[in-house]
Amino acid sequence: MYDLTGFQRDLLYVIAGQEEPHGLAIKDELEKYYESEIHHGRLYPNLDELVDKGLVEKGTLDKRTNFYTVTRRGTRELEDRRQWENQYVDL
Repeated sequence: MYDLTGFQRDLLYVIAGQEEPHGLAIKDELEKYYESEIHHGRLYPNLDELVDKGLVEKGTLDKRTNFYTVTRRGTRELEDRRQWENQYVDL
């Protein structure tokens, strides 16, 4: 996960926190967090990169809508990241 951008990490967290979210659901969650509009030209290339890295799988709901799920590898990466964060931040 060290080679992901902060935005890509946020995408991974949002996908992990929902059940098979589609792109617009992910976009809505990120817009709430960032308090600004997320453009499709930023969202979808970053989702595709997570798919290419094997952290996320993309499925098809219909001809126009894809959904995303975190892979086993993606889950391991999230768990490792959480352990790494916990050694620095004790909440």
